[in-house]
Amino acid sequence: MTSILTNSSAMAALSTLKSINSDMETTQSRISSGKKVGTASDNAAYWSIATSMRSDNKALSTVEDALGLSAAKLETAVTGMEAAVDVVKTIKAKLQAATEGGVDKDKVMKEIKTLQDQLKSIVSSTSFNGVNLLQDANLGSTSTAAGSAPKGTQNLVGGFTRDASNNITVQTIDYALDKDSLLAGNTASTTQADKGILYEGKDAGTSPVTPAVKGIIDLVITSATTFAEMTAMTQHVNTQEEKLIKAAANLGAISARVTMQSEFVSKLGDSIDKGIGRLVDADMNEESTRLKALQTQQQLGIQALTIANSSSESILQLFR
Repeated sequence: MTSILTNSSAMAALSTLKSINSDMETTQSRISSGKKVGTASDNAAYWSIATSMRSDNKALSTVEDALGLSAAKLETAVTGMEAAVDVVKTIKAKLQAATEGGVDKDKVMKEIKTLQDQLKSIVSSTSFNGVNLLQDANLGSTSTAAGSAPKGTQNLVGGFTRDASNNITVQTIDYALDKDSLLAGNTASTTQADKGILYEGKDAGTSPVTPAVKGIIDLVITSATTFAEMTAMTQHVNTQEEKLIKAAANLGAISARVTMQSEFVSKLGDSIDKGIGRLVDADMNEESTRLKALQTQQQLGIQALTIANSSSESILQLFR
C-alpha cells in the first residue's frame, strides 16, 4: 500500500543513515584522539585499568628520576676515586725512586707536593649537585642517636619495592662517608681514625708509621729522611692505596646496582605503556578502513533516502 502520510521506506532509510552517522562520529573520534577507549563509557573495565596503570607509571617515573640522580652522584664519585688512585700510585712510585742512592729527595718532594695538591683538588671538586661522596668536612664522630643513620652517612636511592596493595616504596642505600671517604672530618677535634683514607696516619690502630707521616696528603720527605723511614712511608702509602682501591670498588658496585635499577625501571615503564596501549589505543589502519567504508555507506544511505522520498512524488502523476 502506498500512503502519503506514512513513508515506511523513507523511515527505514533515515534510521539506517542515523546509525551510519553515529558510527562515523565514533570512528572519527578514535582517529582524532588515537584512542578506542577515551572515556569510561567506551569500555569501563579497560578505562579503569588504563587509568590505574597510568598513575602507577607516574610513580615509577619519579623513582626513575631519583635513581638517575643517585647514579649521577655515584658516577661522579667513582671518577674521582679512580683519579685519586692514579695519583697515589704515582706518589708511591716517587717514594720508591727516592730510596735509591744519589736521588735528590728535596726535588722528589716538590713533585710529591704537586701530586698532593692534585689529590686535594680531586677530592674537593668531585661533587654533583652539592653532594661530595669523597669527603665530609663536618664529620667528627660516628656517634648516632637512637634509630638514626650514622653521622656522615649519605642516603642514596637504590631501588623500589611494591607492597600487597601495589604501593611503591623507595629503597635507599646508606653510604658511610666516615668509612670510605678520602677526606673526612679534617678538623683538630676529629679523631685520627675518622679523618679519611688520605689523612689516616695509623695502620690497624697502631701508632703512626713515622712522626713525619700523618697521611698521604701530609707526608714529607727531606734529605735527612732515612732509608727505614722511606720504606715505612712507602709501605704506608701502599696500604692506603689498597684501601682506596677497595673504596673505589665499593662505590663502583653501588653505582652498577643503581644503574641496573634505573634501566629496569625504565624498561618496566615502557612495558606498562605498551600494555596500556594494547587496551585503549586505536588501530589507525583499522579505523581508517572503517571510515572509508562508512563514508561509502553514508553516500548510499543518502541516495536511498532520496529515492524513498521521491516515491511519494510519483503519486502526483496519477492526478494529472
